[in-house]
Amino acid sequence: MKAVILAGGKGARLAPYTKILPKPLMPIGNMPILEVLLRQMQRAGVDEAVLTVGHLAHLLCAFFQDGSQWDMKISYSYEKEPLGTAGPIALVDGLDDTFLVSNGDVLTTLDLRELLAFHRAQGAAATIAMHRREVKIDLGVIETLDGGVQVSGYIEKPVIPYQVSMGIYVFEPRVRSYIPSGQYLDFPDLVLRLLAAGEKVVGFPFSGYWQDLGRPDDYAQASEDFEAMRSQFLPEADA
Repeated sequence: MKAVILAGGKGARLAPYTKILPKPLMPIGNMPILEVLLRQMQRAGVDEAVLTVGHLAHLLCAFFQDGSQWDMKISYSYEKEPLGTAGPIALVDGLDDTFLVSNGDVLTTLDLRELLAFHRAQGAAATIAMHRREVKIDLGVIETLDGGVQVSGYIEKPVIPYQVSMGIYVFEPRVRSYIPSGQYLDFPDLVLRLLAAGEKVVGFPFSGYWQDLGRPDDYAQASEDFEAMRSQFLPEADA
């Protein structure tokens, strides 16, 4: 099975570290975050990964090479200019069967085998791994009719739940036909295109651990959690 790993971003929110190191090479414990993800993919049956690279691509290529040390085949797809989060997929050849797509900076205990089984059972064109988050508003929220002055409700310090994308997807090959080659496209726009075309898009709810490395505090938390929960991320490490 193939996976596409998006590893070409500049990681601006993690500067200055990412001025000299691509974000997927940021260390978690004694290995880069992307190595954790590759090991998880290999356990789930992924034997070939394509890294879409741009920023500091030579460092990624030098570290991961051909993937043989993880019993995988790793190749590289180069972005000459930024193509967004979904655009790079159009440059990848050979996606002729169900395939995984993931950001290169995700730390999670998600069992990718369960995600794939869910996708196949749903018969969807696309499945988005999603995680529940909450926004706590520490004020009284006033509801009004039609945005006017007549009060229709008053909620004291509400908690608003919502689902966020985990940056991990399962796609059927036909999804590539909705991604124009060489054009900038982000995942939200791709999903809207799929929905407009009548394609089935589903979300896989996951309540376990998930963190991306978008900000310095997120990275620090992920590093601490990995050390405390290593066997949950990489069960084979204790085998």
